[in-house]
Amino acid sequence: MVEIKMQITDALAQRLQPMHDWLSTVLELSLVGFKTPAVQTASELIDFLATGPSSSDVIAYHVSDRAQERLRRLLAINEAGLASSEEQAELDEIERIEHIVIILKAQAQEKLTYPF
Repeated sequence: MVEIKMQITDALAQRLQPMHDWLSTVLELSLVGFKTPAVQTASELIDFLATGPSSSDVIAYHVSDRAQERLRRLLAINEAGLASSEEQAELDEIERIEHIVIILKAQAQEKLTYPF
């Protein structure tokens, strides 16, 4: 793992403090692209991480009903072979966000299992 040091303003440091443990995930989310409505799902996740959740909270986290319904709709459209390029791009972004959530939950589980 690489350590990166940077200088930021005191105000930004204050805003980032609650999500200190999850900052690398927030940075990864910001690199996904967010060219589709999937940005709402990513924003939900970032807002959740900004609360400074415990590892148990992360493991219990689920995206909103709205996001789950949108994913079900996109999967059905895709399965029927009717997805537009925009819908396929959104599905791809949601898949990347889901991958990040899986990694996040695995890291949280590891923190609970090996707390030192």
